[in-house]
Amino acid sequence: EFLLGYLPALAADWLQGPLLFQLLQSRGFLRSQIAALYSCGFASNVAFGLISGVFVDRLGRKKSCVLSSGLCSVSCLLQLSRDFLALAAGRVLAGLGTSLLFSAFESWYVHEHLERHDFPAEWIPDTFSRVALWNSGLAVAAGLVAELVAEGLVLGPVAPFLVAVPFLVLSGIFAGKNWDENYGKNRPCGKACGEGLRGLASEPRALLLGLVQALVESILLIFAFLWTPVLEPHGIPLGIAFSGFTAASAAGSALFRRGVSGRLRLQ
Repeated sequence: EFLLGYLPALAADWLQGPLLFQLLQSRGFLRSQIAALYSCGFASNVAFGLISGVFVDRLGRKKSCVLSSGLCSVSCLLQLSRDFLALAAGRVLAGLGTSLLFSAFESWYVHEHLERHDFPAEWIPDTFSRVALWNSGLAVAAGLVAELVAEGLVLGPVAPFLVAVPFLVLSGIFAGKNWDENYGKNRPCGKACGEGLRGLASEPRALLLGLVQALVESILLIFAFLWTPVLEPHGIPLGIAFSGFTAASAAGSALFRRGVSGRLRLQ
């Protein structure tokens, strides 16, 4: 039940990646304006990410999953517009929806697994390893599908965003009809953030890990913005290039798992 609700949402998320820059460029925006639109999405994701855990626990995890699908669907439809403010609103909604996507679904599953069904906690990593495997395959396929629909349909680079909408609708409807609601602890947002800050202050290694992660993520976001204008002048199909990136990422993850758990026993 978890995979049938989560995987379509992940597929829709990947479909929105390969041709976003090309879409905004085709609307006639300058690179500085495109950078501003990217930043709108990143900023909304960061700002809402600070409170998304508390928000999901209060609203309910199932409702939050359905809300994520709805927000991302509206964001995809707003990509049809040529108005800068409408596109900016679309990026903000995409940031909010993505923040919920990567918090609400997994929280719902863990609660159902442990609390409602009382399954062994040792099974959870197996579920998430399956998600990772499927996610890698969906990412590679998304690049190919984005390239095919952009070339095959008269809509051009907006086509993958429209193809993503049925996947989001499917995810929202499935979760809404088949999942039971569950909630987390009802904690004030200030108290939750305070606990997090105290935890960082008392454990310097956690703070260092967060800083390293932030630097790595910033590099990836810069890369996400720059790879299209670098490759496009050479006539490289962007969807195929995206599939290559995600396939390499999946190979890296597989090599890491082999390295730390196989015969090599690397640290």
